[in-house]
Amino acid sequence: MTDTTTPEGVDIAGATIAVLGGTGDQGRGLARRFALAGNPVVIGSRKAERAEMAAADLVAAERTEIDVRGTDNAAAAAEGDIVIVAVPWEGHRDLLVSLAEPLAGKIVVDCVNPLGFDKRGPYALPVAEGSAAQQAAEVLPESRVTAAFHHVSATVLLDPEVEEVDLDVLVLGEDRAATDVVRALADRVPGARGVFGGRLRNAHQVEALTANLIAVNRRYKTHAALRVTGL
Repeated sequence: MTDTTTPEGVDIAGATIAVLGGTGDQGRGLARRFALAGNPVVIGSRKAERAEMAAADLVAAERTEIDVRGTDNAAAAAEGDIVIVAVPWEGHRDLLVSLAEPLAGKIVVDCVNPLGFDKRGPYALPVAEGSAAQQAAEVLPESRVTAAFHHVSATVLLDPEVEEVDLDVLVLGEDRAATDVVRALADRVPGARGVFGGRLRNAHQVEALTANLIAVNRRYKTHAALRVTGL
């Protein structure tokens, strides 16, 4: 099958990728994969020391040289050409409000899933703006906000035995050029493919679907992902 989804003329090989909240499993996993692809990566955290330790651990764990550094979230936001938001939902709005200035004009990739958990399992939380991505767009009016990387398993991203990630990454946004860049970023991960998934108003169901995948993973003891057929 011919892959017709890869954006043409989009070159992000030298782009610096900043990951806010990059000390969590998902943030570290994404940072690892983009660094292995050859991109400079900056991990951000509330405390620079935690980010520096996370970066050092990633570098030490790899057999090949990778460019990963750690600093606080504000410095990471300023340094990144593309900025991924991988913070806990509880601190999402406040962090982005505080970083509106360094994030102005930049492509911001929100991968936060507003979920709750109880004895019946995971469930989607209501968000006043509609979704985490729409909240980000509201508080970052000068940024090019997209939504992506919601359904990727942190365990898979961090596993050195997994060379290719069997996954389609749904990318949503209002700015088509920005979504093309983020699709190209997804393509940097071997085995993954970026697929345009609609405008930000459709981000709620993408974020909420993570609850279903968690339920699948628990039931079948796996790390399920999504593939879009027919492309």
